[in-house]
Amino acid sequence: MATHNVLTVPAFNFVQGDSPVLVSMPHSGLNLTEEVQAGLTDQAKKLPDTDWFIPELYDFLESLGVGFIKANYSRFVIDLNRPYDDKPLYATKTTGLFPDVLFEDSPVFVEGKAPNGEHKAFCKEHIWKPYHGTIEQELARLKAKFGYAILFDAHSIAAEVPMLFEGTLPDFNWGTNEGKACDENLANVVTQILRPHYTQVLNGRFKGGYITRHFGQPNDGIHAIQLELSQATYLNDELAKQSEYKLDENKQPLITQQLKDVIEACLQVSF
Repeated sequence: MATHNVLTVPAFNFVQGDSPVLVSMPHSGLNLTEEVQAGLTDQAKKLPDTDWFIPELYDFLESLGVGFIKANYSRFVIDLNRPYDDKPLYATKTTGLFPDVLFEDSPVFVEGKAPNGEHKAFCKEHIWKPYHGTIEQELARLKAKFGYAILFDAHSIAAEVPMLFEGTLPDFNWGTNEGKACDENLANVVTQILRPHYTQVLNGRFKGGYITRHFGQPNDGIHAIQLELSQATYLNDELAKQSEYKLDENKQPLITQQLKDVIEACLQVSF
């Protein structure tokens, strides 16, 4: 049987910076492979579990000399914040390397139309490996140049996802793998810079996914921290309830300035 496995756009975009900080955006991609597109349910076609507009919220990075890597493919193609072997990261319910359930607990794919093993192997080889390999190489370069490196893993999620957690998330959900992924100075700096009207938690429901846990090796001079930002801080709430995703023009400037303050604070931290 002929294979149709092909990437119509690059797996990711990478812009090299000139600072010790690298920002990763593994869940903001919107592109689909032909195999995934053909099997999605109507609800999944809306890409509801995307980290919406993360590149737009962090559009100041280049002006600060901060490098970044952002995925171009949807997490429904392959989830770049899961381990290559797909071992579960949380004891509670979650989604895997190849998600088959939406956060709203309905199927991603029409029955019998999920991509096959060949397609999954292709995505691991041509999306997952290059993305992680680029992070690894860049962190090594930054460490060699500055003596240390900081990986800031940028995410967002709906404020309420009953399948994953009870109640409503705080605005800023920091994850450092219970302090194992970075020096406490970094966590202290980012949590102290938030304006009072934003709420936050450190190592709450989200303690950092695979990227944070794998690359964060503070004893080796590489520090990683994950931010899971509540989408209530920047999306139009009413449209989001209808699975339509649009930036709120009043919220966006405030959250972008706050994020810029956070990244600038990361640039000032000392180890």
